Amino acid sequence: MSKLTSIQKWTAEQGADFTYISDPKTIEYLTGFYSDPVERVLALVVFADQEPFMFAPALEVEVIKGTGFSHPVYGYLDHENPWQMIGDQVKKRVADPKRIALDKSYLPVAREEALQKVFTDAAFDKDVTSLVEHMRLFKTPDEIAKLEAAGREADFAFEQGFAAVHPGVTEMSIAAKLEYELKLRGVSNMSFDTLVQAGAHAANPHGDTSEIKVQNNQLVLFDLGTVHDGYISDASRTVAVGKPTDKELDIYKVCLEAQLKAMDAVKPGITAEELDFVARDVINKAGYGEYFIHRLGHGMGMSEHEFPSIMEGNKMELQPGMCFSIEPGIYIPDVAGVRIEDCVHVTENGAEPFTHTSKELTYVDK
Repeated sequence: MSKLTSIQKWTAEQGADFTYISDPKTIEYLTGFYSDPVERVLALVVFADQEPFMFAPALEVEVIKGTGFSHPVYGYLDHENPWQMIGDQVKKRVADPKRIALDKSYLPVAREEALQKVFTDAAFDKDVTSLVEHMRLFKTPDEIAKLEAAGREADFAFEQGFAAVHPGVTEMSIAAKLEYELKLRGVSNMSFDTLVQAGAHAANPHGDTSEIKVQNNQLVLFDLGTVHDGYISDASRTVAVGKPTDKELDIYKVCLEAQLKAMDAVKPGITAEELDFVARDVINKAGYGEYFIHRLGHGMGMSEHEFPSIMEGNKMELQPGMCFSIEPGIYIPDVAGVRIEDCVHVTENGAEPFTHTSKELTYVDK
């Protein structure tokens, strides 16, 4: 069964007249076409028993056709009303829609309201999000191969980034260097903004890459990833400059132990929360539990954050083909931050990582 056929079947089972999908990543997953429309409207409309169609800005129509999408594509100009045009195309197929399914986790309220003004008699009570999440949950061998390629690019990025670390250089210049080297290899896109954080700055796990300069005798955290043929990498390493303090070295040792134990614990049948506990237990027993302030991991594939969350309360059993990150972290304000992360795919008897850069503490500039 094709991906679009699965959506059609679900639409029929839900008693919906059509399913309106607007998440660009979901559209890419279902059709092979990706574009971020920014403020414009991009949508995939799937019917229970009729041919689907794509609706897009006029400047994207020929590109969509060139991807091999074999169904109708309709475009609109900036001065035209896209909602009325979508309504006109739908009503050519279903004269009086009564039930419409949406991807509610993505669609903004204002856009749902715009659809409601066009389909005034319809209920918008069905959500396709869960179906798409489960479809994307299990990766095919082809998807795994693309994720492996993205992982190799991330390993190269670490190599280049580590070589750029010296006392006196800024976090920003290190990130620029590794991204420049990636572009020379033909890697045009990062999967998210490259994060390089020196010293105590790394204690902010969702901070940014700044003009802070690397100093001697401290740790430097890297978090990076690339996009390869629509699939991403996401990995973190923490390296040493000079001789970090005993406290910093202990934080690193504990974080590494937690990450390695969690990697070893992955197998079909273990639940997401059990895996989270494996890493968290190591950090708790070392006395750093209050400084591990996020889930152990998240799903990944075409996006850096996908379903499921590897965290307490999630009793989902992990199964072959699932892909997710394992990234324990310890963040002590005004002291240091350490995170070690690999994304993995579950196999029949364990897990295989997509990145292979050494996790033993690397001294990049002695």
